[in-house]
Amino acid sequence: MRSRDERGSTIPLLVGLAAVLLMGVALVINASAAYLQRQSLDTLADGAALRGADLGAAGTYEGGLDAERLLQEKGAVQKVVQAYLVSVGADRTYPGIEVDARVNAVDRSVTVVLTAPLDLPMHIPGSPAQPVVGASSTAAVTIQQ
Repeated sequence: MRSRDERGSTIPLLVGLAAVLLMGVALVINASAAYLQRQSLDTLADGAALRGADLGAAGTYEGGLDAERLLQEKGAVQKVVQAYLVSVGADRTYPGIEVDARVNAVDRSVTVVLTAPLDLPMHIPGSPAQPVVGASSTAAVTIQQ
């Protein structure tokens, strides 16, 4: 009995494997880039929230404190946060960065939310054309006795 001819081309298998491997490499590189950018935005949000909580207080340093935490003024906080981000060059580092500075009147804290377009080094088919990454931070100034 004669066996069948089992000869065939392995080229399609190798091409498919190479494509899967390249997409895996691109995924790891893009995930690393996204993580690093989010970490950087997180650092910016921390600094902006601390600056806003400290310098966004309404007349505190002239009149003293009336509670355990500084009372924040929304307009002053927004100006201070914007000035901080300009001073550290956030707009040059992250073109298109969006800033949302909120004041929580209940617990007298400042929350800064930053979002920026994500600049990925590699494009993966089917992924968003312009992904966005964000970070937030909350800070409050308290009395130490």
